[in-house]
Amino acid sequence: MVSAVPEGVGRTALGAAMVRAMESRRRDRLFDDPYAAAFLAAARDVFGRESQGAAAFVGGVSGRAAGFWNQAVVRTRFFDDYLLAAAMAGVRQVVVLGAGLDTRAYRLAWPAGVRLFEVDTADVLDFKRDVLRRRGAATQCGHAAVAADLRGDWAIPLLAAGMRPAEPTAWLLEGLLIYLSAAEAAHLLAVLHEHSAPGSRASFEAGGQVPRPAGLPVIAQYTALWKGGLDDAPGGLARHGWQITTHDAAELAAGYGRSQGSGGFVVGTLPG
Repeated sequence: MVSAVPEGVGRTALGAAMVRAMESRRRDRLFDDPYAAAFLAAARDVFGRESQGAAAFVGGVSGRAAGFWNQAVVRTRFFDDYLLAAAMAGVRQVVVLGAGLDTRAYRLAWPAGVRLFEVDTADVLDFKRDVLRRRGAATQCGHAAVAADLRGDWAIPLLAAGMRPAEPTAWLLEGLLIYLSAAEAAHLLAVLHEHSAPGSRASFEAGGQVPRPAGLPVIAQYTALWKGGLDDAPGGLARHGWQITTHDAAELAAGYGRSQGSGGFVVGTLPG
């Protein structure tokens, strides 16, 4: 039996899974997530039939929703590349904060010795565990799921799960900061820095307040939960001594052979 479908912010992970499932069907796909469709199949009461849910994005409202959709596709590919590049450079510890239904531990070709920690609420992790177990999915690296509220003392269970702050870490905050208030986001980045050794990296979307697309009921359930994050999250890391690089999403999209992309992505590195 599969655990209950997550509620609240946790349910937004199904929207991201829908994007990954549809992208994985394309011949020119930018990534392949063979498990994304299984999450949708286990949550048909949320979106109905997968094709109907996808049509809401790429069908009738595609003119206004295309940017929202393509941003998620470009974002997934960029963060895939970011994490694999960190691993190839010798980082063997990966922490995905607000992991949702992310399956990178299962679908990416990790170098030997990598340990990946997924941090999210228990309901999200239980649902993901049950769906992947039914699919017979196997991790491609060391893996630990850590149940924690990222607005609280999430570092305590992360350390208990075996994360070693004395070693460099590749942190990923994909689609996370926008769901936190400015104070919550600032606290999270401070804790992240406190547990980062020299040589660590961190990546997330650039920008603070994101415009709410008007007239799109299909994504209103997500934007209604946005708290705005930090207006200057990169500056928050820079003040702790991190070196910041920003990547333009439109340029990345063009490099991937796609015509659309907006916003950008930040990669911070803590010098050794």
